[in-house]
Amino acid sequence: MSQASTHQHEGESHGSFASYIIGFVIAAILTVAAFAIVEMHLMTPGMTFGVIAGLAVVQIFVHLIYFLHMNASSSQSWNNTAFAFAVICVLIIVGGTIFIIHDVSMNMMSR
Repeated sequence: MSQASTHQHEGESHGSFASYIIGFVIAAILTVAAFAIVEMHLMTPGMTFGVIAGLAVVQIFVHLIYFLHMNASSSQSWNNTAFAFAVICVLIIVGGTIFIIHDVSMNMMSR
């Protein structure tokens, strides 16, 4: 019975302590950078939005690589397929919502 708890499934990759620390430090730096950009008013509002959106995308990739251990190996093909499907669904839902809200705003508020 004690062997069942230490059994590692084939195809699973677990990160080392060092990789978790590296991921945490990178994520913390990206978060502090975003807060600093907003608090110090270093850029125009449009540029601030763009830079924060870019930092958010980078942070998503840091989380995917360092914490969820997603990579391009053949053992990860189902995880990557499920992730791609989820991203497509979210983009459709968010894009559709923005389109509908904009359309309603143009039809109702412009009068």
